[in-house]
Amino acid sequence: MAQKPEKKQPETTGHSWDGIEEYNNPLPRWWLWSFYACIIWAVAYAIAYPAIPLIKGATPGLLGWSTRGEVKADIQKFTDANAEIEAKLSETDITLVSADTELQSYAVNAGAAVFRSNCSQCHGSGAQGAKGYPNLLDNDWLWGGDIEAIAQTVRYGVRSTSDETRYSEMPAFGEFLEKEEIAQVANYALSLSNSEHDAGLASSGAAIFEDNCVSCHKEDGTGDREQGAPNLADAIWLFGGDIESVTQTITSARNAVMPNWGGRLTGAQVKAVSAFVHQLGGGE
Repeated sequence: MAQKPEKKQPETTGHSWDGIEEYNNPLPRWWLWSFYACIIWAVAYAIAYPAIPLIKGATPGLLGWSTRGEVKADIQKFTDANAEIEAKLSETDITLVSADTELQSYAVNAGAAVFRSNCSQCHGSGAQGAKGYPNLLDNDWLWGGDIEAIAQTVRYGVRSTSDETRYSEMPAFGEFLEKEEIAQVANYALSLSNSEHDAGLASSGAAIFEDNCVSCHKEDGTGDREQGAPNLADAIWLFGGDIESVTQTITSARNAVMPNWGGRLTGAQVKAVSAFVHQLGGGE
């Protein structure tokens, strides 16, 4: 009876870890061909599509395709579709936009997109504002809340680089008033809105307020929109209404900046975002 041939032991790689050796078996054919196919695919892809990074950008690929190109084509598609109503918005007086239902609807929806892209970073996604950034939902406007005033603020900004910018500057009273005087006038300012304050200090601060503040904030503290001077009698405080915040405001002043969007947005976009802000609830 013929004997079975002895099973030949496979070769090893020669590596050994704690007496465990590694067989030198060939790779499965299916895996090897898949690997070669992936290499061929990668080379073909690198030639056909943008792939190899260069100092500036990447190789464009023989097909000339790019995700940016697709996005640009999509944007152009919608730009062309809205061209007619966009032109109408550009030509229509901003005070008459709301009289045209279709135009108002387009302006509000387009303005919402402009707001989310350019304004929500400061005013919040819901336009509710934050400390130092005005709430656009209430009826407290430094420069006026009718649609023309809103559009002017958007177009030229506040203390921006535009020659037509809204501009006001509150002095830093800490440079020429004593700390005690600042404490007195701060409490008087709080008393105008019946906010928590020290009545004794407020009484002494009335004269200081009259000498230094009424030219902008008026005798009753209701402010002056022509100068961008806030109303101190409504308990709405842009930088905080506690005694510490008001004291800091009087001492160092708060002269924040809003960009002039007229240099970055089209005329139609300025009207659209103004219409959007105006209809949020605080527009006059």
